[in-house]
Amino acid sequence: MVERMVGVGGGVEVCAESFGDAGDPAVLLVMGLGASMLWWEDGFCRQLAAGGRFVVRYDHRDTGRSAGWEPGRPGYTGADLAGDAVGVLDGYGIGAAHLVGVSAGGALAQRVALGSPERVRSLVLVSTTSAVPGGPELPPPDEEFLRFAGTARQPDWTDEDQVVDYLVAYSRVLAGTRRPFDEPAARALIRADVERARDIAAARNHDILPEGEPPPAPLSAISAPTLVVHGTADPLFPFPHGEFLAEAIPGADLLPLEGAGHGIVRADWPALLRAILAHTAA
Repeated sequence: MVERMVGVGGGVEVCAESFGDAGDPAVLLVMGLGASMLWWEDGFCRQLAAGGRFVVRYDHRDTGRSAGWEPGRPGYTGADLAGDAVGVLDGYGIGAAHLVGVSAGGALAQRVALGSPERVRSLVLVSTTSAVPGGPELPPPDEEFLRFAGTARQPDWTDEDQVVDYLVAYSRVLAGTRRPFDEPAARALIRADVERARDIAAARNHDILPEGEPPPAPLSAISAPTLVVHGTADPLFPFPHGEFLAEAIPGADLLPLEGAGHGIVRADWPALLRAILAHTAA
């Protein structure tokens, strides 16, 4: 593991870390909004690297040790976050990589594939939805998620214990209701994320980001081989979101994760690692 600061343009630096041999095919891991690179857990990254991949993960702006803005006043857009992924590749001297994105990170990966297709060898899209506006009407988040979003009391973002408790409760909702929730693992990860952040309150800037420039083409223009991975019990983007992506992106494959909620949990590592290694082998 080698952590470093990488310039992504405009004087902005993000914190990135690599695993494995730089001579192996590169895999760039793109996390969802509001979450640092720690959510790509060390063990997951090491196992992926052990499969013969050069793995790079990074903190989005306003998360972890990357550049930050005043809470409530982000000076960038969602399109800028997609540009940061390309900036990280540039910082490592990587011409093209396999992109693995989860949640909104999957939407950012789609943006890169549409705007800079020469930089993307393949896509793995986990627990995400279309980055392109329009298209068919897809199911909204489930009732329990909407209830939490509408009624949960926001913590005092200067109180680490309150923040951890709130984010654990949020993670419990995202995990869905079909499987047991591993609270000790979630709490340990969230505690580490909160303690490592320059300002954990700034991560909420991702909730109010303007989109920026729209993607330059429809999903049908994605030429990178694509694997869509989606939990059948995802409460934020119900399973039809994954089905739609697999239909809209030419040649895409769909891997359902039975009973899985939103995001990546350790119980799904074996299936997901096998799928990523197989998909990125060509």
